[in-house]
Amino acid sequence: MGFKMRDLNQEIIKFEYDKNFKYEDFYISKSNQHVYNLLNSWPNWEKNFLNIYGEKFSGKTHLVNIFIKKFKAIKIEASKLNNDFLKKIKIHQNIILENLTKKIDERLFYSLINIIDQDNKYLIATTSHPIVKIDFKLDDLRSRTKNFLLQSIEKPDDELIFALILKNLSDRQISLDKKLINYTIKRIKRSYSKIFDFIYKIDEISLKKKKSIDLKLIKDVLGE
Repeated sequence: MGFKMRDLNQEIIKFEYDKNFKYEDFYISKSNQHVYNLLNSWPNWEKNFLNIYGEKFSGKTHLVNIFIKKFKAIKIEASKLNNDFLKKIKIHQNIILENLTKKIDERLFYSLINIIDQDNKYLIATTSHPIVKIDFKLDDLRSRTKNFLLQSIEKPDDELIFALILKNLSDRQISLDKKLINYTIKRIKRSYSKIFDFIYKIDEISLKKKKSIDLKLIKDVLGE
């Protein structure tokens, strides 16, 4: 192979590109339609607590940013949850907690849940796995997570993979023949991380190696 593969995390840091969260930039497919529809049906939810879960790059942040634009909300990274934030939410109806893991301050999270409950607010928490699977130490907290409405972003289908590859390469001014995209779809692993890994590697080759994107190069990137 004529080029050196890099770690995906390094690629993410290296290729900073314009991230916008407009409706027209979000591609709806069978993988995410149900989550998209539920968010747009606010406040007609069965519960005030919603957990959107899915693997990295599956579009969780994109979805909640669309929600914020339409319905207004205050958002914080779960790792940055603090007492000041709990004071700020008093004037907000919708609260979003992103990238929740077991490393969160459990007492603060439990307090947040209680505030949401008492004040009839709404909480959206994004996670990689269902919130009920997170092994919190506080028994009361584990119990309260059963109150969440669970919504999973499924593995990408062919239609979504095609759209992700086409749009992300277009954003980088890279043209890829549709036949090559279809070839990739049939062989790439059904994983958002693998799809974006593929995109970053194609981007690197296009920028650094100045090579045209042909079938041989696609096979190299796919590890065939």
